[in-house]
Amino acid sequence: MGNADTKLHFRKAVIQLTTKTQPVEATDDAFWDQFWADTSTNVQDVFALVPAAEIRAVREESPSNLATLCYKAVERLVQGADSGCPSEKERQIVLNCIRLLTRILPYIFEDADWRGFFWSTVPGAGRAGRLSEGGDEDDARPLAESLLLAIADLLFCPDFTTQSHKKSSSEVSEDIRSMDSCEYIWEAGVGFAQSPPLNYIHDLNRTELLKLLLTCFSEAMYLPPSSDRKNLNPWVSFFCSTDNRHALPLFTSLLNVVCAYDPVGYGFPYNHLMFSDHREQLVELAVQILIVTLEHEAGSAASSALKALVTAESSSGVEELEPACPDNLFVNYLSRIHREEDLGFILKGLVRLLNNPLLQTYLPRSTKKIQFHQELLILFWKFCDFNKKFLFFVLKSSDVLDMLVPILFNLNDARADQSRVGLMHIGVFILLLLSGERNFGVRLNKPYTLRVPMDIPVFTGTHADLLIVIFHKIITSGHQRLQPLFECLLTIIVNISPYLKSLSMVAANKLLHMLEAFTTPWFLFSFPQNHHLVFFLLEVFNNIIQYQFDGNFNLVYAIIRKRNVFHQLANLPTDTSSIQKALQRKKKSGMSRSNSTETESMEGSRPAVPAEPGTFKTSLEATPVHKGFLVRPPGIDKITEKSQVSVDGTMVAVPHLESPQTTADSQAAAGASDTESNSGRDHEGYHSESEAGRSRLSSVSSSAAWSPNPDWVMSWKSKLPLQTIMRLLQVLVPQVEKICIDKGLTDESEILKFLQHGTLVGLLPVPHPILIRKYQANAGTAMWFRTYMWGVIYLRNVDPPIWYDTDIRLFEIQRI
Repeated sequence: MGNADTKLHFRKAVIQLTTKTQPVEATDDAFWDQFWADTSTNVQDVFALVPAAEIRAVREESPSNLATLCYKAVERLVQGADSGCPSEKERQIVLNCIRLLTRILPYIFEDADWRGFFWSTVPGAGRAGRLSEGGDEDDARPLAESLLLAIADLLFCPDFTTQSHKKSSSEVSEDIRSMDSCEYIWEAGVGFAQSPPLNYIHDLNRTELLKLLLTCFSEAMYLPPSSDRKNLNPWVSFFCSTDNRHALPLFTSLLNVVCAYDPVGYGFPYNHLMFSDHREQLVELAVQILIVTLEHEAGSAASSALKALVTAESSSGVEELEPACPDNLFVNYLSRIHREEDLGFILKGLVRLLNNPLLQTYLPRSTKKIQFHQELLILFWKFCDFNKKFLFFVLKSSDVLDMLVPILFNLNDARADQSRVGLMHIGVFILLLLSGERNFGVRLNKPYTLRVPMDIPVFTGTHADLLIVIFHKIITSGHQRLQPLFECLLTIIVNISPYLKSLSMVAANKLLHMLEAFTTPWFLFSFPQNHHLVFFLLEVFNNIIQYQFDGNFNLVYAIIRKRNVFHQLANLPTDTSSIQKALQRKKKSGMSRSNSTETESMEGSRPAVPAEPGTFKTSLEATPVHKGFLVRPPGIDKITEKSQVSVDGTMVAVPHLESPQTTADSQAAAGASDTESNSGRDHEGYHSESEAGRSRLSSVSSSAAWSPNPDWVMSWKSKLPLQTIMRLLQVLVPQVEKICIDKGLTDESEILKFLQHGTLVGLLPVPHPILIRKYQANAGTAMWFRTYMWGVIYLRNVDPPIWYDTDIRLFEIQRI
């Protein structure tokens, strides 16, 4: 009954607030205390008892009362942080204020007139960060800063969120203002050796505080998308600045809590159904806080980290700081992690969590499966981007393959689900980043022996085979909105191809099947950029033939079997009548995607799944909104830079020259600034984005404005790199045919044995230099990551639904 009475009193207080037309004085403590002093409501109660309509009504009709409510709630949090919450009653007041602010803040952010409220100064708020009487008006601290500092203090409050160091109850409690919070880090790991005992009450309190902190940071969701790098989140900027004395222990606590978490625990079957795991909620919020706070100007942190690495390597191993460190202390601390044991702890933690959904057990659903894999992938991305030592540590460790498998698992699992197109992009971006380094390609030669549940053909081979098989699956049976990723997928294969020692027959056939599909005339003539995919695949074949011929007899055999594809490509008609016939053949067939001459259809083994309820759609500045899926990031040419591998294995940047693809594009660009074909409709043609169209997308269809002509076809056909393959066919086909006739062979194993011991030394053209396309950060990808990150956070926080039914502008919510 008592709990029901407190809910009733709380509801009455809310009704009083909404019905009062006159401002209530801030000094009327009897009125304001009703909201936090005499109640024991949980966060779900607060969300139920404070309806959205009533918050908006107070905001519009009694703005001074809403302002006072926020001010008084922050004031009580500051008082609790100052006193250290020694009593149970004070802790309850603090929790009630946290829950109330978590409920109200989104409605402050959604109104442009209110957005600056928390950054305005409040009379009597001194610069010391305390809401005290008699403060100097000129030295006042904004309400947002007082709130953030109070949250930081409360996250290291003994007996509330951390274990007290008092040896007995008679000892004087620690002074929260003078204590060293580095001694109260939540978990052992980076920079901290002791693991405090688990306390679920502390975990619950930390979770509530982090939820409020995440709500503070979420102002970014209420601003329209902008690619302006300097447009940083003021809440994040202040919280991660030197004003927050707890920045280092908090960063370390969040990181260690995430990387030390083991969802399986002792491994008792079904233990997650019998016991509540409060640590999981904390870990999930810790990951979300980390990915939001690790915000910095795109590229600058990565470049400074790379310079720091060069400096550190040239010195005696002592960590040297760059003179211009990032202002964001979280980014700064992250970029400075360099000890092998710390890097190993982080990588092993991320690997353990990302592999958790892949665990196989004899008893169905007997092991807990985490759901925050998307946040973990974003965190891994930020680690690789901001700390190059971590990236190189990952690449030199065999654990990189333990990262690869869950990424490929997620790509394969999400390929036909339109609501998970963002997961597809983050996975492909990570693999693009890794593929720019030689070690990644070399590591892929390790045999793949795991049996992860994936609907792919059974094969015996390496991790490279697994990657190619899954990429083929994405291209052939993913939904059509993944088409902008095709160039990215093939770029990854190009980057690793010079290092692949022996492809399996399954993977070799998949590569040839893709080439067969992409070289059909109607596909090549359909859109100005389709021939790019052919150039990428030919580059893959050339790299393997020139640099890894000896072990790749399966691929050589597949090329010989499909030699007609190469001959047809070399003899591709360029006259106007042939071009028109090819396009008419496409129209007659009524196909929207390429189809090979084989029986297997490129349309896919199953139809694309419609977007799930509550999924989001986003748009970049000056980009039309595409219904139900994430906006596409910049094209492959915008997010990569070319590097040439020199004789000693080092990378040399290649100056930007007109490639065969871009040369042809420039000729096709007239009247083809946008190759989106009726992009607003659900049914799209098979195409990639145009180079010019990426910088300025238009919702107007330009398929009618552009049409292929003989000059355009010749501009890229003449540059097709077919010499190496044609020379291989010229030498080997007669030899293979002679063996078959002489020995009457019908078994391909004998032919493979012959090819295995064959050689083309001195017969092939001079090997071309290896060209690697390395990921290069830019404003477009930074904006995409920010939008995707907040979209994931929005969808993951449904209990309570913090941002539900508020006017979010960063992306659009699709309700079904």
